[in-house]
Amino acid sequence: MARRSPLRNGVGGHDFDSKKKRKVAEIYQALNSDPIDVATLRRMAISEGGLLTDEIRCKVWPKLLSVNTDDLPPLPAGKELREDNKDYQQVLLDVRRSLRRFPPGMPDDQREGLQEELIDIILHVLKRNPQLHYYQGYHDIVVTFLLVVGDRLATALVEKLSTHHLRDFMDPTMDNTKHILNYLMPIIDQVNPEVHDFMQSAEVGTIFALSWLITWFGHVLSDFRHVVRLYDFFLACHPLMPIYFAAVIVLYREQEVLDCECDMASVHHLLSQIPQDLPYETLISRAGDLFVQFPPSELAREAAQQQAERTAASTFKDFELASVQQRPDTVLRQRFRERLRGEERTKSILTKPRTNRFVKLAVMGLTVALGAAALAVVKSALEWAPKFELQIFP
Repeated sequence: MARRSPLRNGVGGHDFDSKKKRKVAEIYQALNSDPIDVATLRRMAISEGGLLTDEIRCKVWPKLLSVNTDDLPPLPAGKELREDNKDYQQVLLDVRRSLRRFPPGMPDDQREGLQEELIDIILHVLKRNPQLHYYQGYHDIVVTFLLVVGDRLATALVEKLSTHHLRDFMDPTMDNTKHILNYLMPIIDQVNPEVHDFMQSAEVGTIFALSWLITWFGHVLSDFRHVVRLYDFFLACHPLMPIYFAAVIVLYREQEVLDCECDMASVHHLLSQIPQDLPYETLISRAGDLFVQFPPSELAREAAQQQAERTAASTFKDFELASVQQRPDTVLRQRFRERLRGEERTKSILTKPRTNRFVKLAVMGLTVALGAAALAVVKSALEWAPKFELQIFP
């Protein structure tokens, strides 16, 4: 059974209630339009507060992933899945260790039933897609979908996600995962060279962010509301958005980093302990701004090692074009124009030559619910995703 999350997501008062009602009405209007207005649904998922409730997520997440909820395949019996399955024992161990991912106070028998469903979903997706390889942390993503939408719909959504956004994490080796992590430092360098140089001097690397990336932060955030809010954002955006969000977390903790002892152990320990009280809406907006200011195509020379066609990120356009009514580029252009009409100052910031890398992004201070830059995320993705200029994204 899908759980229902609180509506307020940390915001209170009459103003929030009014905004929430307007947003809910707009979401249902988009869902009831013919054809379904997926572009508006993306905008709702990205903007402040995300999709608000799990009831809405059950309706919108499938549209963001172009999954037909009217034709969901039945789930096979668990015994059939588990017999002679090479991944079963590892999946079983990981799921048994996932107690904290379930709501506090949930009865043991209910939790155990959900854990069995979690095992079956994972094994089902792997059996249907033998090119995918299980990795530790995958269950943290799957359990989020299970808790929100239930087992049958979760299976369909996870399968689509696994063959697109998560595909690079499910390769036989971690080469592509490591390469995606390689985008972290160039992003930080563009915004704050001092923090970048400090981390380089400490030789901390990027392994501290591995669990953030491969679980979409599900493993490291204790509040389920924050997890599903990020999933709203990531599902509506490009597959590399989680690495941009990782970068803004590091940048947000700038002073803590610079006050730390400049050695690998100290900096790694600091960064691996992610704060639980982050200003999520502000960081989501900043991540989107950075994606537009410094798109992956401009960072590829520093980060890339292999050929462009190999990652899910590089084939995102194919996924988008194959998705019915998935035209976020149109929405983002419109929102971009609307925002620029009222904020010429923002326009000058966003168009400032990137060669002035020592000037911190003024847009990092924007707290408006997802500015023009963040709303242009998928527009930029569609422009660079098919092929990088250097043909060097794995």
